[in-house]
Amino acid sequence: MMHLNSPWFAVLFPVVALAVVVAVRRRRPAVRVSAVAPFRKATRPLRWWRPVHWPAGIAGLGLLCLTVAVMRPQKGIERLVERTQGIDIMLVLDVSGSMQAYDIPGTVRSDEELRRLWDSGRLKPRIDVAKEELRKFVERRPNDRIGLIAFARLPYTVCPPTLDHDYLLNHLQMLKAGMLPDGTGIAAPIASATTRLKDSPAKRRVMVLFTDGENNVDAEVTPRQAAKIAHTFRIVAYTVGVGSSQALMPVNGFFGRQLRLVRAGLDESLLRDIADTTGGRYFPARDADGFRAAMREIDAMEKTTLKAPRYLDYRERFFPWLAAGALLLLLAFLLEHTLLLQIP
Repeated sequence: MMHLNSPWFAVLFPVVALAVVVAVRRRRPAVRVSAVAPFRKATRPLRWWRPVHWPAGIAGLGLLCLTVAVMRPQKGIERLVERTQGIDIMLVLDVSGSMQAYDIPGTVRSDEELRRLWDSGRLKPRIDVAKEELRKFVERRPNDRIGLIAFARLPYTVCPPTLDHDYLLNHLQMLKAGMLPDGTGIAAPIASATTRLKDSPAKRRVMVLFTDGENNVDAEVTPRQAAKIAHTFRIVAYTVGVGSSQALMPVNGFFGRQLRLVRAGLDESLLRDIADTTGGRYFPARDADGFRAAMREIDAMEKTTLKAPRYLDYRERFFPWLAAGALLLLLAFLLEHTLLLQIP
């Protein structure tokens, strides 16, 4: 959009127009001579379209251009600057040995279907499915500080809440099922995440807990008590129960590595209570599709409000008018004193 910084200089337009009219209509200088025959052409009545008036007209155009230049035309470039009050999120991921299991989708009805699914490579262990969906979740939230805690018997802070998502994702990819002493202690990682979030200046603090097992570690604080502590610090906890009713667990047997059918040991009642206590929600993730749906729903529920104030950045555009005015005045001067020079 164009903008005039000093529009009041437009009052000079009629002054310039009046000056041009006066210059065209002014009486030419005269001298007395004994005979006018040699000057007959020069004494013909002059009309406004005759070349003799061109310098005045050109000079008038030049003055008009200079008037536009002093009005300082500017071009406004609109900018939208996005600002957001992000959410601080702690991802709490179970890396116990049971996360090596391969969940059997509910759509599989026979051993033949399961064999084809396995041979195609589409069946992945829980830990790989979790890491892939967490990666997508992080990439969809560039404005949020996100941290990561891995746990089994005890919790381990992989990454505190940060905006350096590349660092977070690199460490996420290094996680492996069974890398920590085996067991499933749910209270300790909730307490650890609460410690990381309780002093956060963010208006919204969220914890997302992923586990495929039951709490089997005795601690001074129970998982439900840990959830109540998180609630006192206004931390919302979403819980995701990972795993189907039946899964294939790789085990080392007499004939090498084999797959054994195991049943889920998930305590959905506990996970639901943790979520309800903090004002969150429980999501079952029976297989890869269920995990994907749970993460998308959590992502949709925890949206930040973006504010986009408008700014106008003006750039000066007077120079072309100034240059044109100066060139026109120079042209008028040269024509009047060379090609259109008139004898009085």
